Amino acid sequence: MSNFIVLIPARLSSSRLPNKALADIHGKPMVVRVAERAQLSNADRIVVATDHADIQAACQEHGIEAVLTATEHESGTTRLAEAARILNLSDQDCVINVQGDEPLIEPELINAVAMQLAQSKAPMATAAHKLTDYADFTDANCVKVVLNNQNNALYFSRAPIPWPRELMRSGAEVMPTDISVYRHIGIYGYRVQFLHQYTELTPSPLEQIESLEQLRVLWHGFSIAVQITSHAPAAGVDTAADLERVRASWTN
Repeated sequence: MSNFIVLIPARLSSSRLPNKALADIHGKPMVVRVAERAQLSNADRIVVATDHADIQAACQEHGIEAVLTATEHESGTTRLAEAARILNLSDQDCVINVQGDEPLIEPELINAVAMQLAQSKAPMATAAHKLTDYADFTDANCVKVVLNNQNNALYFSRAPIPWPRELMRSGAEVMPTDISVYRHIGIYGYRVQFLHQYTELTPSPLEQIESLEQLRVLWHGFSIAVQITSHAPAAGVDTAADLERVRASWTN
């Protein structure tokens, strides 16, 4: 297993669930629960990158390393680039971006994305799983990804891709059987050199149309290696209802 570092972007502001990162999950803030899950992976180091002293203090209270970053970052990716500079990481270090609202993240998924990055020539890696449900296929909140023959991403979209023309023309509301359809999983791996390079890339029209920041990478000609997993991961926390679901399912 290649060495890697898990960086967890966590900001205090959240439109749908205020102070989400500090939401209590059985006695500990959510961001701490995320870090504890990441500690079960093979990562050499776990660091939370936050925009608020309250989150940093909560992490430190529970023995989790945390660095304070700027408040104005456009995305978790640029926040992690700043954290990499603060931590003085080398260009060849591998970083896995674990979202701060994923308290049920599987350590095995973190390891798999790190391995995919280490074995690939691509500067960035992510994950996906096979879709089998037609409602998910047509759901704009379910991001799909199309791959090439090396399991690198060709395109990400909220639209149903690839579009099975004959099947759709027939009016059948079923999944295509002649090609696999994959749902994107929002975990990313980067080599630090590319993490810094990403911050210099201009936003792309496709990224703005689809509201998918990973399209910036493809637009500028870089590859994203995709790790295919056998199943969908547990959903993250976006709303109060999501938080209650996680609390109810918590077993640790």
